[in-house]
Amino acid sequence: MLLSAQNVSKTINDKVLFQKIQFSIKEKDKIAIVGVNGCGKSTLLKSIASLDESVGDFIVPSNIRIHYLPQTPTFSQETALEEMQFENQKNAVPLDEYALKSILSKLGLQDYDLAISSMSGGQRKRLALAMALVSPCDLLLLDEPTNHLDEQTIGWLENQLIKMNCAVVMVSHDRYFLDRICNTIFELDHGSLYVIEGNYQAYLEAKQTRQMIEAKQNAALNNLYRKDLEWVRAGVQARSTKSKSRLDRFEELRKKRKKEQEARLQLESASTRLGKKTIEWEDLAFHYSGQKDLFSHFSYRLLSNDRIGIVGLNGCGKSTLLKIFDHELAPTSGTIEWGETVRIGFFRQGDQEVDLNMRVIDYLEETAKVVSLGKDTITASQMLERFLFPKEMHYVPISRLSGGERRRLYLLRVLMQAPNVLLLDEPTNDLDLVTLEILEDYLDTFPGIVIAVSHDRYFLDRIAEHTFLFEKGAILDLVGGYSEALIRMKERPKKEKETKPVYKKERKARLTYMEKKELSVLPELLDSLEKEIESLNAQMSEPNLSYEILSSLTAQRDEKEALLEEKSERWMVLEEKRENE
Repeated sequence: MLLSAQNVSKTINDKVLFQKIQFSIKEKDKIAIVGVNGCGKSTLLKSIASLDESVGDFIVPSNIRIHYLPQTPTFSQETALEEMQFENQKNAVPLDEYALKSILSKLGLQDYDLAISSMSGGQRKRLALAMALVSPCDLLLLDEPTNHLDEQTIGWLENQLIKMNCAVVMVSHDRYFLDRICNTIFELDHGSLYVIEGNYQAYLEAKQTRQMIEAKQNAALNNLYRKDLEWVRAGVQARSTKSKSRLDRFEELRKKRKKEQEARLQLESASTRLGKKTIEWEDLAFHYSGQKDLFSHFSYRLLSNDRIGIVGLNGCGKSTLLKIFDHELAPTSGTIEWGETVRIGFFRQGDQEVDLNMRVIDYLEETAKVVSLGKDTITASQMLERFLFPKEMHYVPISRLSGGERRRLYLLRVLMQAPNVLLLDEPTNDLDLVTLEILEDYLDTFPGIVIAVSHDRYFLDRIAEHTFLFEKGAILDLVGGYSEALIRMKERPKKEKETKPVYKKERKARLTYMEKKELSVLPELLDSLEKEIESLNAQMSEPNLSYEILSSLTAQRDEKEALLEEKSERWMVLEEKRENE
């Protein structure tokens, strides 16, 4: 046991985040904290790190080493490498400089002498993550570790965390990430903490069961509430004679119903009709001054209901392409045209220019005081309530909102512009899982075009019908979401390799005796490998797997998949050679 917590409570601005919760963290635990924005996930993480004053009893052995990665990290040195060296000096057995540089490179920080003061928010987050990975500890606390990371880097980070012997507690909304790494889920819900053993899939199943039980309890509660309500209403003059215990019970029932009746986020917006001509471009290219092209020779015509995901390594030009669509940047060559009816809503990575002292309602009314939703006219205040901002929050400064609540407010501001083309740049950053699911459902019925840059693989699989893949200065248009695009990306080198002249020369030769023998057994071997991989996947999806078993199964699956790919390539070479005899 690394840590035990009892009766932990926290209240901010009269809002109860959690009350008398209890939990424990054991060696090698991989725990995710989930819940709606503003429920106290980051606060709980800070409490575990002893950086936040929460009322409660924490029992932690004196020799436990804890490393905490906050959402907004701070640094003491001038450059990336100097910061890593400074952190490395604290280790009992420091790593050599090559290892430090390797980790920085894996996280997309190849310029080791880059001044921290000139880094973007994403680069600073990746540097802090690199420091966390070189700091030996017993308990690693990570707040949104995948924000600002590309898909390739997230995959690398997953493998690193799976291999680590320390316990990890994280706040994250990346569902694939949680499903692969975590063996326990902590859910904060209305001040209570629910502990679910298993990965994200197990959590979903457990929550569905819990909600079914609560629904049955609420049905009985509603019946009791109805009877007591009739009793309480039965005559004002007789109230003084009513049973005090029954009045107290009625008040308790009313409080219990408050959770059940809490408003659900209603994600809707006004929209403007999109004409036949949308956005189309021909031979598009772009580069910043003195640098090589980020992309070139890119042509496409958007259809009125396109759902496009954009993926690629950090710095390849994904956000730049969105800025071209939004008139913010002009292409260095090629042409782009917008239809007269096109109205763009751009949900950027962050609303950097917002005045945090501005009141919530004033920030929204800068865009529109009223919007039309079909036949109804909705005020900015009413829209805020539909986005789960109760009236008491309308006149508070934006600085008092959590990071996720600010993102939700910014999303509402974009949707109030009545767009018919939605540009989403990393929309899943800091949004809670409930809001993400509702956003995904909303995009299904959005009457226009959706173009999303995202590192969230689940989100792209869910909403994208085809993918723009940035690869070596080119942009490829691939059918499907992230997973299908990844498969096609892996297939491309094979096809190119198979068409190289070396294979044309091989086709002229006859199969040797040993090659014929090899070819005869390969189909059975490939079938056997596929069945073994299916079996391993089935075993990995079972609930309540320990970390050791899950890690072992993952390693076995990766080994079988690599062997399957190798033998498949060999079978294609031999089969083509046989056909050309």
